[in-house]
Amino acid sequence: MNPIQRPEMYIIGAQPVCSQLPGLSPGQRKLCQLYQEHMVFIGEGARSAIKECQYQFRQRRWNCSTVDNTSVFGRVMKIGSRETAFTYAVSAAGVVNAISRACREGELSSCGCSRTARPKDLPRDWLWGGCGDNVEYGYRFAKEFVDAKEREKNYVRGSEEQARMLMNLQNNEAGRRAVYKLADVACKCHGVSGSCSLKTCWLQLADFRKVGDLLKEKYDSAAAMRISRKGKLELVNTRFNMPTQEDLVYVDPSPDYCLRNETTGSLGTQGRLCNKTSEGMDGCELMCCGRGYDQFKSVQVERCHCKFHWCCYVKCKKCTEIVDQYVCK
Repeated sequence: MNPIQRPEMYIIGAQPVCSQLPGLSPGQRKLCQLYQEHMVFIGEGARSAIKECQYQFRQRRWNCSTVDNTSVFGRVMKIGSRETAFTYAVSAAGVVNAISRACREGELSSCGCSRTARPKDLPRDWLWGGCGDNVEYGYRFAKEFVDAKEREKNYVRGSEEQARMLMNLQNNEAGRRAVYKLADVACKCHGVSGSCSLKTCWLQLADFRKVGDLLKEKYDSAAAMRISRKGKLELVNTRFNMPTQEDLVYVDPSPDYCLRNETTGSLGTQGRLCNKTSEGMDGCELMCCGRGYDQFKSVQVERCHCKFHWCCYVKCKKCTEIVDQYVCK
């Protein structure tokens, strides 16, 4: 089990006792002992990853939830599917994000502000020197910690186990690179009355939603792979281009997630809300897997007729509306 799936592991007080954290490999346990202050931020990264996964898949049959409580993503992770590829990638991205920000905020003794070189296209009269998110350190630490568990394994060359290990490493890297790629220059104006005659700039992480959006695109275009006799992943369909280090890969087909199945970790779609007018995955035809749907009416309360009052607040009324909703049989 990938420990990033269980953020609660990392929140045993401010200084977690590494021997009490289940799911860590020997290498990860050593890193935990060396970098105890990092562990709470790994937990924060894991929570943001779970939240983002559930947002990105909110309108899909699999909505990033699980049938058991042993891990956040549950038994779905035992299958080398597209969904597993996404969860590994977004989890690794969450760790990079949290550690990079913690460095900037002075929470970690082993890192500080970003030391990224001044971009060549930055105007000459702009200052490069604000305290930026330390994406370089976040990337390096996440690579060392998250990948440690996979790299310790020594599987038979060409085996299914080796295929899964290589798949996990590829997707971890894609997640880390998504954060790195989307980090961009942010600037603040200085000058008389906000004239912006001078700017100070620094490197800043992108909003994690952008990372989730990018990884969801990678999920949609993920490459089906298999293990070769030489112990390397190769494309199932050689007509496609080989994936880059920024792409997601998978080695097993996905279950359809239509019915509850504790073996695969599928919750099924019975009782899920669907959109009667949509022809997409959130539409009742696809979401309900052809089983049909029930209609019911619900009361929705919304703020309405809002007015701005001087100074300075907004006052709204509450409006109720009866709407039709549809749930899968």
